[in-house]
Amino acid sequence: MVKKIKEKEWLKLFIVNITKKQIVTVAIILILCILIAFLNIPIRIQKIIYKKDYEEYVQKYAQEYNVDENLIYALIKAESNFNSNAKSSKDAIGLMQLMESTAQDVCKKTDLQISSDELSEKLLEPDININIGTKYLSILIQKYGNIEIAITAYNAGIGTVDNWIEKGIINSDGSNVENIPYKETNNYVRKILRDYKIYTNLE
Repeated sequence: MVKKIKEKEWLKLFIVNITKKQIVTVAIILILCILIAFLNIPIRIQKIIYKKDYEEYVQKYAQEYNVDENLIYALIKAESNFNSNAKSSKDAIGLMQLMESTAQDVCKKTDLQISSDELSEKLLEPDININIGTKYLSILIQKYGNIEIAITAYNAGIGTVDNWIEKGIINSDGSNVENIPYKETNNYVRKILRDYKIYTNLE
């Protein structure tokens, strides 16, 4: 009788242990399945967040002005988040948030012939905005010789950046952009460099 009781207890214990092991095994399998699925989810989500709208124009002018298209996407994302009708409180216009004065100067270095009266409206057109914005970015890259200082100047202005370099606040080679004194510009440069890397890795 005692032996039968012990056998039953052992059997119950065995079943409980087996059940626990099965639960753990199933749980591990489920976790692995979730992890495998999750590995692809971030890429899909990133491709939604880091979209590539206006690809035709970006590719066209990236090639024409020798600028990495991923940098253009990162800049557009930071400037307007791909809203072609975006207008800032400082009167920057369109996808690449161009000031009319800057756009006028850049237009002189392109084949575009746009009168000052119609410029503000024309800058709302993706083709024209990306054309002028990419040309301006290429001018800055040629002037400073690196992306870091070029995008700093795109945001803060050439005069301001030249002054920072002259005073030794930032290096002309872009090696210490974390020292940019304007908080807005500092965050702007960090964001674009981060997004530029993400866009490049998503290819």
